[in-house]
Amino acid sequence: MVRRVLVAGGAGFIGSHYVRTLLTGGYPAWADVSVTVLDKLTYSGNLASLAPVEGRFAFVRGDICDTELLSRVVPGHDVVVNFAAETHVDRSITGPDVFAQTNVLGTHRLVRAASEAGVGVFVQVSTDEVYGSIAEGSWAEDAPVSPNSPYSAAKAGGDHLALAYARTHGMDVRLTRCGNNYGPYQYPEKIIPLFVTRLLEGRKVPLYGDGLNEREWIHVDDHCRGIQLVAERGRAGEVYHVSGSTPLTNLELTERLLRALDLGSDRIEWVEDRKGHDQRYALDDSKLRALGFRPGTGFDEGLADTVRWYVERPDWWKPLLAAG
Repeated sequence: MVRRVLVAGGAGFIGSHYVRTLLTGGYPAWADVSVTVLDKLTYSGNLASLAPVEGRFAFVRGDICDTELLSRVVPGHDVVVNFAAETHVDRSITGPDVFAQTNVLGTHRLVRAASEAGVGVFVQVSTDEVYGSIAEGSWAEDAPVSPNSPYSAAKAGGDHLALAYARTHGMDVRLTRCGNNYGPYQYPEKIIPLFVTRLLEGRKVPLYGDGLNEREWIHVDDHCRGIQLVAERGRAGEVYHVSGSTPLTNLELTERLLRALDLGSDRIEWVEDRKGHDQRYALDDSKLRALGFRPGTGFDEGLADTVRWYVERPDWWKPLLAAG
């Protein structure tokens, strides 16, 4: 049986990795699959990220807020995986409206369209940032959400709406929350590609505050494998954490990037801290590990491969910087 999968936000960083892996046999249980990518192609959506599987999926350019479009596109699919979101905290502070529009209203309209179309499984991809900041220990899936940025608040709103369809309508909605991702094809506004591309251009890197804010890091391939495991074996109405295996302060991460490019600390530019900057995130992923999940990419290996990719692929990232 061919499984028909709609990937919303499939031209973004994480979504495109999921699509490339899905269409190249990376998820054997879904070997027979038909994929539709729905993406608005905002500044961070890039069809060049799907070039390795060009011609193997149907593409629809559009907005998950577009009810009429969704009524045409969603029916006929067995699974919807929703990566579509505005995700950059800095942008949410200066321009929050689009975050509420896409992450709250868009998620609601997509899950409603899926419910009305009788889609079998809806996977909502979310973030650890919805929980706010944790001083020690780690969050379990039943921890209360306490978002501190317009981005994380909007994601929390979309999550609640998606889960409401599970509770109200009995829809099979499964939700994943993950830490900081890294890997190839990430738009150069997030810290790793931003810093690597700036360093490659001979510029300094802006480090917020004292640099001691801590994040958990996970390779995008591990994240997508976690999402796929939830899509295959998760339970309706449940939340699953996909935890990063390597906690690092932003300063520690910056120092690793500098060493990878054989550069010194003189390339750091200390800048005023971001408003509402969460100090630390940490997820307990024992629930997903009980399904058999294990990270497959060690951080040192993954970071080296990622830096090498950006060094070798200015053809991909330089046009993005030029376009602003």
